[in-house]
Amino acid sequence: MKRLRQFLKWMKGHLYLYVAAVVILFVLQYFRTLTPLFIQHIVDAIFAGDPDASSLPGFIRYFVEGDTLRQSLLLVAAFSIAFTVIRALLFFLHRVLIATFAERVAYGLRNTIYNKLQNLSFSYHTQADTGDLIQRSTTDVDTFRMFLAEMLIEVMRLIFLVSFAIYQMARMNVPLTAITLATSPIVFTSALIYFNFVKKVFKRVEESEARMTTTLQENVTGIRVVKAFANENHEIDKFEATSSDYRKESFSLLKLMAVFWSATDFVIFIQYALTASFGVYFTLTGQMNPGQFIAFLTFVGMIVWPLRQLGRIIGEFGKTTVALDRIDEIVTQKDEHEDDHGGTPSIEGSVEFDDVTFQFDDDPKPLLKNVSFKVNAGDTIAIVGKTGSGKSTLINLMVRLLENQGGRILFDGNDIKSINKKHLRQHVGIILQEPFLYSKSIYDNIGIMDKNADKKKVHNAASVARIHEDILSFEAGYDTVVGERGVTLSGGQKQRVAIARMLLDNKPVLIFDDSLSAVDTETDIQIRRALNHYWQNTTVFIITHRIVTAKAANKIIVLDQGEIIEEGTHESLLAKDGLYAELWDIQSSIAYDFQKRGQRSEDT
Repeated sequence: MKRLRQFLKWMKGHLYLYVAAVVILFVLQYFRTLTPLFIQHIVDAIFAGDPDASSLPGFIRYFVEGDTLRQSLLLVAAFSIAFTVIRALLFFLHRVLIATFAERVAYGLRNTIYNKLQNLSFSYHTQADTGDLIQRSTTDVDTFRMFLAEMLIEVMRLIFLVSFAIYQMARMNVPLTAITLATSPIVFTSALIYFNFVKKVFKRVEESEARMTTTLQENVTGIRVVKAFANENHEIDKFEATSSDYRKESFSLLKLMAVFWSATDFVIFIQYALTASFGVYFTLTGQMNPGQFIAFLTFVGMIVWPLRQLGRIIGEFGKTTVALDRIDEIVTQKDEHEDDHGGTPSIEGSVEFDDVTFQFDDDPKPLLKNVSFKVNAGDTIAIVGKTGSGKSTLINLMVRLLENQGGRILFDGNDIKSINKKHLRQHVGIILQEPFLYSKSIYDNIGIMDKNADKKKVHNAASVARIHEDILSFEAGYDTVVGERGVTLSGGQKQRVAIARMLLDNKPVLIFDDSLSAVDTETDIQIRRALNHYWQNTTVFIITHRIVTAKAANKIIVLDQGEIIEEGTHESLLAKDGLYAELWDIQSSIAYDFQKRGQRSEDT
């Protein structure tokens, strides 16, 4: 029942196509069991001259009875041709219906998984393997689609064909029918045992393939790093290891299948031998007509080979249940918006942290401790600190990618936990240190934030981000395709394109998460001046390691081990002679030393 509900859940809304296909299949399989009866009719009724010996249904026999042998044979031939044409048309309609059914179910399933992935939490995506998610969204969905298109309808075909074949055989000779079915329970039982083993093996195969896919995805994504460190041999060895594991599991599956198929083939050959032997005896003793014996041998094939196919169906069913379980592991995850029924208040840009504490589930120590500060709308605040001090976590809490366990974060006096997540994120723009660019033109990458933006607006955003002149220097200008993940641009150019993209949508709160790290100091200053000019009412958060970037902020917060240890303006923090002053001295000394060396080189 669990599996039935699992299947019906995804088939909902398209079952009428499957039912229609099954009805046509019912007719097709009945027609198929009539084919041997035409041969039996020719042998026993026409050649032997005994019309009553025919096993054809009365409504067909009426059309194929002639006055002469020649006429009878011609009528059987003509009716057989018409019968075959009707079967072909019905089979075509059946395949169209079942293919449409399977594709529609797969289409809905793919979209459901993709939509679910968009709405899963930030924490889920940080722990999930990208390659594994891709496999679940593609290979596992295709496994289910193939089962619906082939195996699920095959189950009904097997039931109908075997049932009709047994019915036709029993009409001719009940004892021989019982003998023919004698070995069927053995085949059926072995198929069930095979299922219990094959399901476990399929799960191991799927998991090993997922590991191999993840390794491949990571390598292709990070190919520049691999080549930069001449690490190709290590990556080849790593892929060979996962590929070898996948091969080993696949061989285990193939061995299991080989044992099952060979064993069932042996049982089927015995079944044929029994039917043929007793059929010859019954024919010689007059208990059967020759035509009936010939038809019987055909009906045996209609029974034993579908029963053999049962093993394949059960094997594919095991594979499909594994795939559906892997899919359900995604779709049953809690949607981060599931309980998010917060309000949609007006957000102007005032932000306050009130005694905020945050701790990861797997970390015994809190990452942020009792963080409190307030930012007025339109102010610029810089957050500096050593690596691991909690700067990025602070930003993730602001847009509810992470949820604080203690204290409150307020936007214009409203606790963000009372604000709808999507509404909150629509009013807060984040520019990451390593921005993601799509494999499209620069114009498309910038314009993605506002599909209706005209060229003037896009160019203006690019000018503020100080990337407009760079774009014009490219041969194709704004039509330049940046390549996957923006690989054709430098780090600074990617960051500035990302800044332009975010500036296209004027948001009350803007966050630079170390996103000016790859641009030079002069460009950094120009971008911030342009921001102050064009977006005077925007509250700007700047996370940075570069003190010169933080220098012009209205307020600077210094984080150390998750706590605010200093807060104030550039001048006031220098006067305190604390961590900020220490960082300023170090960076100033490095910059001064670098400048002197440059002057010496020029003099030389």
